[in-house]
Formats: sequence, structure tokens, C-alpha cells
Amino acid sequence: EVRLVESGGGLVQAGGSLRLSCAASGFTFDDYAIGWFRQVPGKEREGISCISRRDGSTYYTDSAKGRFTISSDSAKNTVYLQMNSLKPEDTAVYYCAAVWVILPVNKDPRPCTVKNINYWGQGTQVTVSS
Repeated sequence: EVRLVESGGGLVQAGGSLRLSCAASGFTFDDYAIGWFRQVPGKEREGISCISRRDGSTYYTDSAKGRFTISSDSAKNTVYLQMNSLKPEDTAVYYCAAVWVILPVNKDPRPCTVKNINYWGQGTQVTVSS
């Protein structure tokens, strides 16, 4: 059974930090990229960042550059999203997701989009107060 389990969400003040974790199981972790997405009620789910387990390449959307860092721990089959300098507009449900990839995601980030995802986690709420 494929499982992606997010944790680490919560309530934080503006300017603060959170680290989200995504624990993966049930599939060959190293054949996939793990991405982080977020969604606000009434809006489309948007991509934030993606890391390939094949080669360690990373990709960030403009909303994440400079504040968020994605990393992975192969021994734990876990991917992290370190979020710093959080803003109220970062408030959302954050999802991790897995997509099978071949090319480095910094060269071809197309797999790290909502329509191409193979597996989704259940989401974790992040709330940033002003």
C-alpha cells in the first residue's frame, strides 16, 4: 500500500518557521520525485517545490524561492520542507506527493505538477497569523 504521511503543520506567527515532513512507504522511493503542494479553499492546488530521489535535483516555484528548502533523508524515506520567514499568505493545507521521474527536476520540472502526480498524501494544515 502506497502511503505518504505529512506532519509538522501547525500555527505559527508571521516571520516564524516550520518544518514539514513527508514519510513515504509502499513504493520504490528512489524512482520518484517528491513534491510539496499547497491549497487554499476555493483556489487551485499549487506547486511549491520538488526533489528527485534519483539524482537529488531540486525545483522551486517562485512562491518558494529564497524562503523554503526541500531536502530528503533516504535512510528514513522522508522528505522535508523547511519554511522560513512565513507570511499570512502561506496559510494553506500542504500536501506532499510522489511522481515517477527520469530526468532531473531542475531540467524538466513538468512532472512536478498537479496533473502528473501519481500519489498524494492527506495534507497538513499550516496557519500563519499576522
